[in-house]
Amino acid sequence: MADATVTPAAAPRSERSLPRIKGRAVVMTLYLLFLMLPIYWLVNMSLKTNAEILGTFSLWPQDLTFQNYATILTDPSWYMGYVNSIIYVTMNTVISVAVALPAAYAFSRYSFVGDKHLFFWLLTNRMAPPAVFALPFFQLYSSVGLFDTHIAVALAHTLFNVPLAVWILEGFMRGVPKEIDETAYIDGYGFGRFFVKIFMPLIASGIGVAAFFCFMFSWVELLLSRTLTSVEAKPIAATMTRTVSASGLDWGVLAAAGVLTIIPGALVIYFVRNYIAKGFALGRV
Repeated sequence: MADATVTPAAAPRSERSLPRIKGRAVVMTLYLLFLMLPIYWLVNMSLKTNAEILGTFSLWPQDLTFQNYATILTDPSWYMGYVNSIIYVTMNTVISVAVALPAAYAFSRYSFVGDKHLFFWLLTNRMAPPAVFALPFFQLYSSVGLFDTHIAVALAHTLFNVPLAVWILEGFMRGVPKEIDETAYIDGYGFGRFFVKIFMPLIASGIGVAAFFCFMFSWVELLLSRTLTSVEAKPIAATMTRTVSASGLDWGVLAAAGVLTIIPGALVIYFVRNYIAKGFALGRV
């Protein structure tokens, strides 16, 4: 009887995929470290004195201090910047989403003359740099008495956020069959009741995504918010750019202000994280 040829057994699939998994884990770890390094360094600086920041290089505070945060939380010129920012950003988010909802519904459900041109024109407003509109807004608001008010900045930001919200919501609305509208009308629903009770829950993910982007773009925008405010409605971003004193920049206070500026955005992401995940999976994001 001839001897059977013995061949080495193939490596198990789990062992073959192990190096690939390890490689992905290393890449993801390095990527997360790269992303978190600036945030860590910002927190590190916020817990140091100016003398330590400018005098030595250290990976952690040698003389831990919370005085920088105390300065922000007790000085009205600092903490009112956060209050002003939250006020006009919230107003802008509500206005932008409220205006974008019926507009996106019209674009998704009806065809009319120039609809595609109008939709493209809306998107071009988002493409334009804020510097183009800073001077016209300043002159207009100064003439009508809206300069240095929260509503002035909120309305100025709608110029960029409404087109973005319309674009996002229109993609979600196209995914809802038109038969739902017709069935609701047959059942006796008026448009307002149908839109609020039936249609909006179906696109809740899209509304969450649109509100998130409106909030974030309005929160980080600097040029218009700085140009259209002076004292009463000055946001934190403008306050952080006006901290030069006779002794120079107060680096510790600036770092603490930067850390506190990240917190509202992180909270918004936490509360709408499920909507954002669905939006990236289903919508036009």
